[in-house]
Amino acid sequence: MNHSTSPNTDRLPPAVGCDAGLIFAVPIEAAAFERLATDRIEVRAATVTFQQGIVAGHRVVWCVSGIGAEAAAAATRLLIDGHRPRLVITAGFAGGLDPALTRGSVVRPVVSVVEPTMPPLSLAPFGVAAWPASPQVTIVTVPSVIATVEAKRQLAARSGAQVVDMETHAVASVARAAGLDCASVRVVSDDASQELPREVAALAAPQPPLRRLGSVVGAIGKRPRAAVDLWRLWEHAVIDGRTLAEALADLLRSLPGRPSTS
Repeated sequence: MNHSTSPNTDRLPPAVGCDAGLIFAVPIEAAAFERLATDRIEVRAATVTFQQGIVAGHRVVWCVSGIGAEAAAAATRLLIDGHRPRLVITAGFAGGLDPALTRGSVVRPVVSVVEPTMPPLSLAPFGVAAWPASPQVTIVTVPSVIATVEAKRQLAARSGAQVVDMETHAVASVARAAGLDCASVRVVSDDASQELPREVAALAAPQPPLRRLGSVVGAIGKRPRAAVDLWRLWEHAVIDGRTLAEALADLLRSLPGRPSTS
């Protein structure tokens, strides 16, 4: 790994073990959490850039893996090999499948499933005391965005899950293989009654950033209303990112053991 340092690098050397390692899929999920961190430095691996810092008194490492199971699994392997966290956390947004879950609510997945035949994985139930009002749910990981109300209904019936994402099971599988616990923190970004703009599926497909930008421009050219719809999703994502950061800080405060110091 190549190390790129910030002005505070003399206070926090590259980690040789940390309290938690976090995997986010996209930058907007990580942005508010990053602002909570002190004593930050950056560590660049071959395909992923890792950030290190202190959050809620604990030494943590996090990265933005990219969308999808393959990218999330690869980033998790690098995180574990390079930083040896005590706990892996998959963090981000999720689609709601249960009508009882409202948009913007925090959920704590405790079981991870994936279609069609892989066995379920248990997730670490950390943070129970910290978030007494947050429901414990089953999360299903899928290869593409579930955009319509009917698709959500069918997925809920097949999987028995209450929320859906594209990374959790991959991260949890890598953590399990390494003998580590994996926790999950998710904010419901779209509830079971919400139809997502049809452009979202194309934008969420694994692809380089420049190609994704081209997809945005092309979508707006084909359907000008898409600009309004995508902007509204962005505004919600900013708010959801703040909610996610607060929930992650609560989880870190609830971790057993002595917090790290800078």
